[in-house]
Amino acid sequence: MSLKTSRRKFLGTGAAAAAFQFQVLPSRVLAQSPNESPNLAFVGAGGRATANIKGCEQAGGTIYALADVDLRRSAEMRTKYPNAKFYQDWRQMLEKEANNLDGIVVSTPDHTHAVAAMAGIKLGLHAYVEKPLTRTISEARALRDAAKKAGVCTQMGNTGHASNGSRLTNEYIRSGAIGTVNLVHCVTNRPSWPQGILRGASAPIPEGLDWDGWIGPAPMKHYAEKIVPFNWRGYVDYGTGALGDMGAHIIDHPVWAFGLGTPTSIEVECERDQAGSEADTHPNSCTITMIFDRPGQDPLQLIWFDGKHRLPVPPTYPRTITDKEGKQKVIANIDNGVVYFGSKHVMAHGSHGGNPEILTNQEAFVKPPETLKRSPGHYEEWIQAIREKNPALPESNFDVGAHLTEILLLGSMAALVGNGTKLTWDPQAMKTGNALADAMVQHQYRGGWSL
Repeated sequence: MSLKTSRRKFLGTGAAAAAFQFQVLPSRVLAQSPNESPNLAFVGAGGRATANIKGCEQAGGTIYALADVDLRRSAEMRTKYPNAKFYQDWRQMLEKEANNLDGIVVSTPDHTHAVAAMAGIKLGLHAYVEKPLTRTISEARALRDAAKKAGVCTQMGNTGHASNGSRLTNEYIRSGAIGTVNLVHCVTNRPSWPQGILRGASAPIPEGLDWDGWIGPAPMKHYAEKIVPFNWRGYVDYGTGALGDMGAHIIDHPVWAFGLGTPTSIEVECERDQAGSEADTHPNSCTITMIFDRPGQDPLQLIWFDGKHRLPVPPTYPRTITDKEGKQKVIANIDNGVVYFGSKHVMAHGSHGGNPEILTNQEAFVKPPETLKRSPGHYEEWIQAIREKNPALPESNFDVGAHLTEILLLGSMAALVGNGTKLTWDPQAMKTGNALADAMVQHQYRGGWSL
């Protein structure tokens, strides 16, 4: 690899220079000072990317370059950051700017997460990638392994992992304060986009959108109305459905608190509006039951509800609680969150690690002591890790993100196979016991695209 001139000054003279044999290294190879602002490149500059740009800037990053295939969606950020280099093709951005960069932030649809992030990691860039980490299990593992080998600092975009509520949930569960938990319910009000439908008719490609670049590694198909900028989430080729979208903000918390591995079995009940839509979109509504084995304990049953499938309300799950101000709060209508059925208490919290609430036998609940270090912030973890060259600092790094993504994708895969599907997961062989699901484990890219 040819050596390029760094954007920073030479290490200096004497012993330091001699140790590096007078080579001028790319900036990302050198440790940064505690207050230095890392140069960041953003793949995706509209929609969700705007929050990531703002979060990284507030945490101390420099918005150095932007890339977006959609000139309309990126217009706001291009105007806000006129000094940032802009490219419509992120591959050109990396080719021309790599030596000036420290990190890459990927905020594109799910199907392009892996190819963009991997390209950055191979250049030695620290990587922040939106959730879910990838569209396939093989991609998630590939990114995790590549990041570890490169020694870069990583973070997946499930921002609630840094919340105080997520740490309270961990403390309540790990301390035994709510008792033994063998059943967890998770629910979301998604999808809020069409699923269970056939791909729409061919429509004109919107002006300013590079459709070939947007498709990227996915199979080339015609543009359909409203796939961009949002409805792609429901499409099999591009998104991972309701579970892939919100599971990272919801299932993350029981997986973390219980230290769960991957599920040994996954069963699904689901419906579709249109027969034959399996090749195009995810189901309308799902109930997905996952069983997690736990050494020395009973298995944990985690049940996911989405679409029209809502939380059941058993006798131990009260419809209302009284808050600190004496007001009645309806709990049974929770739209996004988790309910834990403990032997001492039933506990619930919202998505993104919302503060846990004790729903039963409240007067007997004893709050455990604080044992987990609180986060300075989700973006702050990653920026500080870059400055300190410490991949262990981000708490939703790719080790965590790839594992969580694998769990979510197993549920999405089962739902795509269809109603009544039961998968058994062998994480070593990467086999599900179902040929259709097994074919979804590995990434498949169109010509010209690869990891």
